[in-house]
Amino acid sequence: MARDCLARVTAGVAVGGAVGGAIGAVYGTYEAFRFKVPGLLKVRYIGQTTLGSAAVFGLFLGAGSLIHCGKSY
Repeated sequence: MARDCLARVTAGVAVGGAVGGAIGAVYGTYEAFRFKVPGLLKVRYIGQTTLGSAAVFGLFLGAGSLIHCGKSY
């Protein structure tokens, strides 16, 4: 049971990180061009937005998976 729960939480973090990274990359790119971020700072800005979104989405989806792990339907 504990191993099954750990696998679910890990999968939740991975899926949340992937979805958050994709959304963060799109949003970061949009904002970098919208605010006219100069030169190579665009790459840094997009990277920060991507990693931040991936971390937040991964955290929340992992926490949600952990909450649902104990429930039996």
